[in-house]
Amino acid sequence: MRKIIVGSRRSKLALTQSQQFIDQLKEKHPDLEIEIKEIVTKGDQIVNVQLSKVGGKGLFVKEIEQALYDKTIDFAIHSLKDVPSILPEGLTLGCIPAREDARDAYIAKNHIPLNNLAPGSIIGTSSLRRGAQLLVQYPHLEIKWIRGNIDTRLQKLRDEDYDAIILAAAGLNRMGWDKSIVTEYLEPELMLPAIGQGALGIECRSDDEEVLELLQSVHCEATQVCTEAERTFLKLMDGSCQVPIAGHATIVQDNIEFTGLIMSTDGIEKYKVTQTGTDPVEVGTLVAQAMEQNGAKTIIEKLNQDA
Repeated sequence: MRKIIVGSRRSKLALTQSQQFIDQLKEKHPDLEIEIKEIVTKGDQIVNVQLSKVGGKGLFVKEIEQALYDKTIDFAIHSLKDVPSILPEGLTLGCIPAREDARDAYIAKNHIPLNNLAPGSIIGTSSLRRGAQLLVQYPHLEIKWIRGNIDTRLQKLRDEDYDAIILAAAGLNRMGWDKSIVTEYLEPELMLPAIGQGALGIECRSDDEEVLELLQSVHCEATQVCTEAERTFLKLMDGSCQVPIAGHATIVQDNIEFTGLIMSTDGIEKYKVTQTGTDPVEVGTLVAQAMEQNGAKTIIEKLNQDA
């Protein structure tokens, strides 16, 4: 097989998870010649503005997708939650490997439990989804915007006026952080994860049969089915970075069980729907249709209009 060039963002987490995926591939194909090409995206360059104000998570993939079109890379390793629900023509997700922990991790000074935080305590997150879910359950807390990689956010927790921060458990695990750093893992009943959280999406050209065959050797069907339900919901809801939207699917007794959530940014309006079935597109569609019927779509239309 030809030498494979892999595109990855330059962040420490992106490079680490890219290397971990390459190691998975090499376990199946020991003779594979492969190297990482680092690509700086617009999202990496804009670190002092909230993502929802400048175009959202799609900012982390556009330059990498251009490299695929230019054939300077053969496939790209993304965090799936950063990948828009509609891919550009000629590109596809050639593989979705087994998912890491999809939960959010709550990390507090002095390990004070979330339920014990005093009124006015400040929680750092740059996610509208996390902020809205916290506010609806803990209206006495204050949400403060925070950006930066894991190390930067942990440093800000130590040095600045944050009482706690919330990070994706998957990122902490992939970077090798000891689980003792986490005060609590937030179960989906309390904090529904982002669409695709904890999963990787391996993007390649749709007509590159050699790469597609290679990637299928480390594909996880269960993860693909669950994330397809989630991404179908996201696509049908037209959920942009302006909208607190969440969704998480699991396999329960051979069925897909998917819960979708849409909220107003202040947490006052909340719509949550669960459906089960065997077809991921159908399950995601059923949740989206229920959301339209109960009025949740009006939140999205208003927030997208105000953007």
